Formats: sequence, C-alpha cells, structure tokens
Amino acid sequence: MNVNETGEVKLLFKVGDKVVYPNQGVGEIREVCCKDIMGREEEFYMLRILSNDSTVMIPVTNVENVGLRRLSSEKQLRSLFQVLESDDYEAEQDWKSRYKENVEKMKTGSIVEVGHVLQNLYFLTFAKPLSFREKKMYDRARQLVISEISTVRGEAEGTVEESVETMLSGAYERHSATQAVG
Repeated sequence: MNVNETGEVKLLFKVGDKVVYPNQGVGEIREVCCKDIMGREEEFYMLRILSNDSTVMIPVTNVENVGLRRLSSEKQLRSLFQVLESDDYEAEQDWKSRYKENVEKMKTGSIVEVGHVLQNLYFLTFAKPLSFREKKMYDRARQLVISEISTVRGEAEGTVEESVETMLSGAYERHSATQAVG
C-alpha cells in the first residue's frame, strides 16, 4: 500500500487515468470519492469499465490486492506480441490442471500472462473443442488483449483484432508445420 510519511494513503491514480482491472479490462478513473463504510470514512476510485460501461468502486487501500494497474507499456506489448507469435506450445493434458493454471494466469492481470492463456487456448481449439468454461476464458482473454492493445496504441479494436488473429494463426501454422516434420 502506498502510504506517505503522515500515514495517509497516497493516490496512485487520478481522475481520467486509464487503468486495467484484472479479468475485467480497461477502465477509466471517473471519480475519487469518500464513503462512510460502517462508521469509517474510506476513499474509493470510481472506475468505469470501458467494455461494458459498468462502474466499479475500488477502495484506495485495496488497489494492490485487486491488482489495479496502469496500461501496459510498449515494451510489455512487445513481450505480448512475442507470446502471440510463438509457435511454442505444450498443452497440459489434464483439463483440471490446465484450467487451474490458466485461471491463475488470468488473475495476475499481466497482459503477457493473459496472452499466454489466449495463445494456449487458441492452439487447443485445433486439437479439440473447448469446454464451456475454457471457451468463456478464451473469449475473455481475447477481449482483454484486444482492448488493452487498442487503448494503448489508439487503434480501432477491429484493426487490433485482425492483427491478433494474424499473429495467432501464423504461430499455429508454424507449430503445425514443425509437428508434421517431427
């Protein structure tokens, strides 16, 4: 927690900042307000999630616990693109283990970890149909990746979606070619 010398919680974000709320996506800080919670004044960020226009209240003191973070840097996006373009893939054979590992990666809020989930599930779709839960996770990971790239780069989501699809399909084609040879 960010606390100054006087013991007050320092604000990490200000109104208008775009941030990422893990598993929810890109949002914008709309307001910083105080609310009385069981007789105690507490500061909150009012966050509007851009993908579904919902509002979330996050206690300033709980920012680190929920993983609220700034948008990815260009360097982090380059790392994400390396993941999406990688033809390196080894599926966890056990469904439960694979799902649990992917849930943990999604919870981190790291765009690179979410990219690993997206790439892994994309490749898996060619081997067998995804379960309902994995299909939902795939859709969520895809949406999170596309919306963050779009926001960081100021590009239309449709353009970013095409780029992500091109990276993933190219990686899968290379993977398939090496599997056919080996």
